[in-house]
Amino acid sequence: MVFLLWNRILAKAGTILEEEWSSMNYEEARAYLDDAARYGSVLGLDTMKELLARLGNPQDDLKFIHIGGTNGKGSVLSYLSAVLKEAGYRVGRYISPTLFSYRERIQVNEIYIKKDALARLTTQIQSCADEMVRDGAPHPTAFEIETALCFLYFREEKCDLVVLEVGMGGATDATNVIKTTVLEVLASISMDHMGFLGDTLAEIAACKAGIIKPDTTVVSMRQQPEAMEVIRQVCQRQKADLRIADAANATDIVYGCEEQYFSYGGYDSLEIHLAGSYQIANAVLAVEAVKALIDLGYAISEEALHSGLQKASWKGRFTVLQREPYFIIDGAHNRDGARVLADSVRQYFPKKRLHYIMGVFKDKEYETIIDQMSAFDADVITVETPGNPRALPAEELAEAWKKKKTDVTFEKKIENAVRKSLEKAKKDDVILAFGSLSFLGEIVKALDTIRSEV
Repeated sequence: MVFLLWNRILAKAGTILEEEWSSMNYEEARAYLDDAARYGSVLGLDTMKELLARLGNPQDDLKFIHIGGTNGKGSVLSYLSAVLKEAGYRVGRYISPTLFSYRERIQVNEIYIKKDALARLTTQIQSCADEMVRDGAPHPTAFEIETALCFLYFREEKCDLVVLEVGMGGATDATNVIKTTVLEVLASISMDHMGFLGDTLAEIAACKAGIIKPDTTVVSMRQQPEAMEVIRQVCQRQKADLRIADAANATDIVYGCEEQYFSYGGYDSLEIHLAGSYQIANAVLAVEAVKALIDLGYAISEEALHSGLQKASWKGRFTVLQREPYFIIDGAHNRDGARVLADSVRQYFPKKRLHYIMGVFKDKEYETIIDQMSAFDADVITVETPGNPRALPAEELAEAWKKKKTDVTFEKKIENAVRKSLEKAKKDDVILAFGSLSFLGEIVKALDTIRSEV
């Protein structure tokens, strides 16, 4: 009798707990996640480990491809995710920031996390976060909550592999709690986030290389010598197998604004649709990573490689939104991003008249970006990312540009900047919106609004 009564009590408690966990709807979950931004950005793993322990350590039931670096992480993630999907694997992908939808951050085989799942799992995380605060621990940051959310969802969705993008840095990034890494991939490393990661390239490379786990396989783009030496030392210390993806070994390269071709590593006539001259190097890194996965026992056919590379898309990286005039968006928000964007402009539009729309965070090296992009014949409209405390005021960015250009204006509304650029541009001109990814989604929405009026 006592046993039956106890079972009824447990069942009732479980029902109450389930009702509590499912009480949040999607809008409430989003509000909670947005509010968590007030806890800032905190590097370190203690809070993340505590949160995940209270959630049952879902990350331990998953296998990861961990992607770090400064620029190119998202593109490489897109290539690898698409190839693995074509090979028949169930692939989770975790990315940030995103352009169009919050749910874009967490995907399984390119399908965004469902709203009801996001609400239910966020409520579960909120319960644990509240417990942590009651126990005297710090409240998790927004990124820590999102990362825990992705682990819960990917475990629930029974993903074969998770392609995980590092948020910032590496060693102390919230994603670095994982212990079941299959492969670490290092994209281009350059100077960025110096206030957090270090003042020299070697210091930044050491932080990025902090994702390398013992006895794993590492695939790195050929880095600048200073960074390359650090990576070699870390791999040696961790007894990790290091493989170098060298874009200099790619052959039969055909550049194009909407499709490009190359051969590498025994694979001929590989086709990609991500534009930008730098995308060949990113794709070479992805191919080298695929070869490493094959050596680790993953079944990936040549057909899956070709098909995945061809189907991969990554909006916001030299993405063509329209033609006549060309309207292109690119997330060049640091010195290396600006350098490769400038290279792409020289490659594709050497004699074109350019019209810039630029918005950037105030903690970025925007003057260095201006130095790179002021080399071209262009007028400039500056904008400010709406509702973001990190955004550099449009007026201040315009003043910085006036040191290099005379035809510089600023706009309070992004839609007005898009309208003015379209009015100025002739059919053969190029409109280029670049800077922080957070405002590029607004550019796309504004362009869609203007098109719908025609």
